[in-house]
Amino acid sequence: MAREKRRPIAEMNVVPYIDVMLVLMVIFMITAPVLTQGVKVDLPKVATQPMKSPKKEEPLIVSIKKNGAYILERGRSEDKAASLDFVQKYVAKILKQQPATEVLVRGDENVMYGKVIALMAALQGAGAASVGLVTDAPEPGK
Repeated sequence: MAREKRRPIAEMNVVPYIDVMLVLMVIFMITAPVLTQGVKVDLPKVATQPMKSPKKEEPLIVSIKKNGAYILERGRSEDKAASLDFVQKYVAKILKQQPATEVLVRGDENVMYGKVIALMAALQGAGAASVGLVTDAPEPGK
C-alpha cells in the first residue's frame, strides 16, 4: 500500500481579502454622505485664490442663511439655527481648547451686511485672531 504524496497547493486564498474589501466599501458608502453635509447657502461668486492651510484640523465654519439664521458647522449633522450669543460662547470654548483652529464665515449673498459684521465682531470677541470668508468661484465666461 503505497501512499501517494500530496503536493501543496500553491494558490493564494483571496476570500479573506474580498471580505475585508466589502466591509471597507460598506463603511465608505455609509460615511461619504455624512462628510458632504452642509447648509444650503448661496455664496457670492468672486475670483480668489484658495486658502492654503497647513493645519490638518477641521476649520470651524459659521454659516449665515438668507433669513439671517446662524448655523455652526463642525461635526454637527443638524441644520439647527443658533443665536449670536451661543455662537460666540461655542467659538470661545473651541478656541480655548484648540487655539490654532481656523474660523470661517459662509454668508449667503443675499444676507444683510449688518448680520455678517455682527457675526465677525462676535467671533473677534470670542478670541478669533482672524476670520476667513468663504466664496464660490465664478462660472467660466461670466
